[in-house]
Amino acid sequence: MTENKIRVLIGSPIHQKPMVLKEFLNSLLRLNIADIELDFHLVDDNDDEESSRLLQEFQSMGDHIYLQSSGFHDAYIRNDTTHFWNTNLVWKVANFKNLMINRAQTLNYDYLFLIDSDLILHPDTLRHLIGTNKDIISEVFWTQWQPETMFQPQVWMHDEYNQWELLPGEKLQPEEINRRFHEFIAKMRIPGIYEVGGLGACTLISQHAIKAGVSYNQIRNISYWGEDRHFCIRAAALGIPLFVDTHYPALHLYRDSDLSKVEDFIKETTETKAEATDTENSSSTDEVPASVMPTPTTDNPDNESSKEAVPPARKRPKLTLTMVVKNESGRFLRQVLEEHRKYIDEAVIIDDGSTDNSAAICLEVLEGIPVHLVHNTISKFSNEIELRKQQWEEVLKTNPEWILSLDADEIFEASFAANIEPLLYADEVDLFCFRLYDLWNATHYREDIYWRSHLNYRPFLLRYKEDFNYVWNESPQHCGRFPENVFELPHQLSNLRLKHLGWSKAEFRLEKYLRYMLLDPDGQYGWKEQYLSILDEHPHLIPWVE
Repeated sequence: MTENKIRVLIGSPIHQKPMVLKEFLNSLLRLNIADIELDFHLVDDNDDEESSRLLQEFQSMGDHIYLQSSGFHDAYIRNDTTHFWNTNLVWKVANFKNLMINRAQTLNYDYLFLIDSDLILHPDTLRHLIGTNKDIISEVFWTQWQPETMFQPQVWMHDEYNQWELLPGEKLQPEEINRRFHEFIAKMRIPGIYEVGGLGACTLISQHAIKAGVSYNQIRNISYWGEDRHFCIRAAALGIPLFVDTHYPALHLYRDSDLSKVEDFIKETTETKAEATDTENSSSTDEVPASVMPTPTTDNPDNESSKEAVPPARKRPKLTLTMVVKNESGRFLRQVLEEHRKYIDEAVIIDDGSTDNSAAICLEVLEGIPVHLVHNTISKFSNEIELRKQQWEEVLKTNPEWILSLDADEIFEASFAANIEPLLYADEVDLFCFRLYDLWNATHYREDIYWRSHLNYRPFLLRYKEDFNYVWNESPQHCGRFPENVFELPHQLSNLRLKHLGWSKAEFRLEKYLRYMLLDPDGQYGWKEQYLSILDEHPHLIPWVE
């Protein structure tokens, strides 16, 4: 990392049309980043393959660009009239933004700059916002929320979107509200920095604000629509004022028809920049001057070989893998352990009555890593709670810090090894939850009414707390791999995805079907209709994309 440079993480959840996305990415490349070390955290939430391809091309420019697949396939309807959001979409995006906040805090960035993917920025936007020395500040942009209506800024003064001044206890007549509204709109047209009550979509957040606890989590006793409102209310409650800057308004491509404005916006902002510096020539959407291209950093935290993502004086917390195996030698055991050994420090494995060489494979693949291997001569799986409690007690004997509980047919996506460390250093989080995808073959996962586990987050990574009273679900089947009250601990969702390989071959599916019907024929502990659906000949499958 170059000394005296300000470290900034740009974050953007992206579900966007290709033409708009292309202009957005080009806009990021035109940013003036003198004295700034710039990294990116982009979430690919697209349902358009061309948009995903554009992001992959952007990522190929260097290790300073972290591209994460969301794994979702939600429909987001938009047209030249308006955009249609639902509650699930709102809180999905809120989670993406929280992941970016967590990354910025864990890797000690000076600022996080959250930007919507339909904005085109003035090249000097980022440097100017940093120069304001505000903890939370947005650059203004203007939008016609409905056709043939006036343009309004994305910021407001109070409640959901009230754009006028109001003192506590004031009761205004409609005429006065109208006067103050137009006064507010006129003020936003004058270059300056103004305190506001709400903002979003183009927001710079300082390290101080992040450490103070800002987030996009829903505030349960507030019904306001949209994650930005909950972010702003929480910031105000923390004593952090909100500001808007109006010197360098962004261009909002709210409708496809707004694309026609991009060329003039680029010409105008580039000429303005050239006049200010006398050193730069105008640029186009297809050709970016090398002087403003973000430069890959040698100590980027997404580089798997890098060890400077966290302060080197702090020892990495120990990560203990725990797993139950039984006759897994002909399945996926070797494959998953070869992946897990890239990031674990220790393993606790219960060999639950295997009659094959599963135990020997564990010791062979994890050679060089401490392995605490326990042999059950008689399998306990018919009473799963007994087995899980045994597994838990054996883990505690090793004085664990972080516990990663996986089955022998579960494997994280390839990017997990390079991105596990920020989770382990997250001091304010004790539990991480992930989505588990049921792969039905080597390249596709299943999604239908019976198979949708990947739409929910489940706990797989837990920090052990000696002073916490862990309580188990005593059900003999489906009791959970962790105590049931772990959600009382501070927890967070991660968009790193977990693949479940156990359903990916027909012979294994038949085996599981027969086992479930033997142990739980009436669906007392599970879902009988799901058991029966295991043998469907034509399930709905979706391609898995790393």
